[in-house]
Amino acid sequence: MKTSRWWQRFPIISFLLGVWLPAWIMAQTTPPTQGTTSPKPQNDRLQFRLVGYPRKHNEGRIEVFYKGEWGTICDDDFSLSNANVLCRQLGFVSATGWTHSAKYGKGLGKIWLDNVQCNGGEKSIELCKSRGWGNSDCTHDEDAGVICKDERLPGFVDSNVIDVQVDEDRVEEVRLRSVVPTKKMPVTEGVVEIKYKDGWAQICDVGWTPKNTRVICGMLGFPHERKVNKNFYKLNTERQKHQYRLHSVACVGTEVHLAACPLESNKGNATGSCDGGMPAVVSCVPGPQYVQNNGLKKKQLKTTSTVRLKGGAKLGEGRVEVLKNNEWGTVCDDRWTLLSASVVCRELGFGSAKEALTGARMGEGMGPIHMNEVQCLGTEKSMWNCGFKNITSEDCQHLEDAAVRCNTPYMALENSIRLTGGRTRYEGRVEVLSTEANGTGSWGLICGGAWGTKEAMVACRQLGLGYANNGLQETWYWDSSNVTEMVMSGVKCTGSEMSLSHCHHHRTISCQKTAAKFSAGVICSETASDLVLNAPLVQQSVYIEDRPLHMLYCAAEENCLSKSAASANWPYGHRRLLRFSSQIHNIGRADFRPKAGRHSWVWHACHGHYHSMDIFTHYDLLSSNGTKVAEGHKASFCLEDTECHEGISKRYECANFGEQGITVGCWDLYRHDIDCQWIDITDIKPGNYILQIVINPNFEVAESDFTNNAMKCNCKYDGHRIWLHNCHMGDAFSEEAERKFEKYPGQLNNQIS
Repeated sequence: MKTSRWWQRFPIISFLLGVWLPAWIMAQTTPPTQGTTSPKPQNDRLQFRLVGYPRKHNEGRIEVFYKGEWGTICDDDFSLSNANVLCRQLGFVSATGWTHSAKYGKGLGKIWLDNVQCNGGEKSIELCKSRGWGNSDCTHDEDAGVICKDERLPGFVDSNVIDVQVDEDRVEEVRLRSVVPTKKMPVTEGVVEIKYKDGWAQICDVGWTPKNTRVICGMLGFPHERKVNKNFYKLNTERQKHQYRLHSVACVGTEVHLAACPLESNKGNATGSCDGGMPAVVSCVPGPQYVQNNGLKKKQLKTTSTVRLKGGAKLGEGRVEVLKNNEWGTVCDDRWTLLSASVVCRELGFGSAKEALTGARMGEGMGPIHMNEVQCLGTEKSMWNCGFKNITSEDCQHLEDAAVRCNTPYMALENSIRLTGGRTRYEGRVEVLSTEANGTGSWGLICGGAWGTKEAMVACRQLGLGYANNGLQETWYWDSSNVTEMVMSGVKCTGSEMSLSHCHHHRTISCQKTAAKFSAGVICSETASDLVLNAPLVQQSVYIEDRPLHMLYCAAEENCLSKSAASANWPYGHRRLLRFSSQIHNIGRADFRPKAGRHSWVWHACHGHYHSMDIFTHYDLLSSNGTKVAEGHKASFCLEDTECHEGISKRYECANFGEQGITVGCWDLYRHDIDCQWIDITDIKPGNYILQIVINPNFEVAESDFTNNAMKCNCKYDGHRIWLHNCHMGDAFSEEAERKFEKYPGQLNNQIS
């Protein structure tokens, strides 16, 4: 007789074991999840956001929306690789840092992920190793944060809450492969290829239209497209094997990225054929800035006289400004979209827009706001052809100034420059690649003599590291490279060049100090200050004062009087002073700080204050031919926040040897009645002149834009009274209006009219 097992006699127990035992066995044979597995990808779309305080738009506590609930990520095992994955999921190109210990405040609710370990290349945080969803031993005191590079990935909407769906077929990177060997950049014609896995794949051109070509050219930084000789490419491509990944592309022509066009991709790992067709080939027309004429033109050509970009770190980005009634003004960001931004970019000789930036992300403008609610279709030749509303003072403020980042052609300029020895990738000794006669390169140094802020601006731009924070003439503290030979000297830049090779420099090396420790260095930054003078206030506050000499001893000690004062009959007599108020705004994205630290500030006992900058402002009275007839200068005896916009707190105050500077969104007021706030015009004859004020005249402190540092006024002096007219920033008028300004009645013969 067969013996039955004991549990078979009890049907209910037998049923339970049949269900429970296999599950228990699987649980025992499955490896533990802690720190070794990836969370199982979900069908639900994840959402991400940056929150917390204080923070900028590109940083904050990282939160994930999962299973209907927002939660945080613990900082255990957190790394820059994790931050890179998260920043890309948020729509930024990469991460520049991360934070621990709830720097942006403690979150609430779930801690969704812990012990996250990414290698940096994952498409989503859920593909990285971790303890699994909701499995954490952390508290919200350990909430992680990320700091993302302030540059968006193509195709991402500019939103703080990002819906993410991992799509292996998503088109991200596109290039043109020239079939003719060339060293000239940029490449304007060739086979269209898309990034696929570790290589490149082609697009079948069956049904290909000029609208598709327009989108491709726009992505690659070109404003226009042209016909291509397909017969030439057909012969060339027939001899090659192709990997077709996309077909049936049907763009309407206004898309900013190929991924936004209707298209079909070969599923999985398959790469189909292209029956009746060949690889798609396009030819693009570069903007004037990139036209090749025996190499790049060093001077940028103007493509339009009615639109410009201001305040950007590199070519093709900045605050949008438009010309109306001979005066430049900004555009309000209401309804600002990629379509409108692309019209601006193409009008200026670039490709389509990579980002449509809102909230004065490229700094605030000054003066009028000319346009609001711009609505372009994407096909317009100029933004002035788009629908828009005129502005009233209640509609917009400069906090809402619109900006753009345009697609620009790849020039490979960053391949011929590098930084070494710095603590971060944003600083170091500058090394450039010089080409020998035999065509080979060796790396070399730049002579530090005469190296300054403008040269550093170009170096940082070429490196793709934003703005210059400092240009250094000695780099002995960054001596970690075996490169010791000087290959460039006498570098002199205007500050707008794309590459150091476009700046003036010696043909043969001439360097007084040739040791490597005297080579040039830079410190770059993603943000910069931008100082602008309030021109109307100068015009409103001007007057003449005859001030007794016995009240001017301190001013004379600080060289605030003209040279003839030295031979005056002290303390008798007086000096005639042209007085006015100066209100200096910081409209940039970083605080304006003196270059010198407190330890090197100079104490002036007579006035009882410290000077943090030897010369902060130049005050000049000019004749019709631009000759200085009187001058004054202003040492920065007190750089501080006098007032700020609503919601912004003062940070700098000079009292009690306090920190000096001007906060973003604040201004420093030098009242007309303080010492040295004048020009000594004792020796000036009646006539018509130009009053010129220049802030930061020696470029001692880096700014995002130096073209708006000068202010000019027409000045009429009759020997007793003085009038100022047409006070404006140096770049506020059109060229025509500026010419009229210089031909102010009576200006040419210097006589009162």
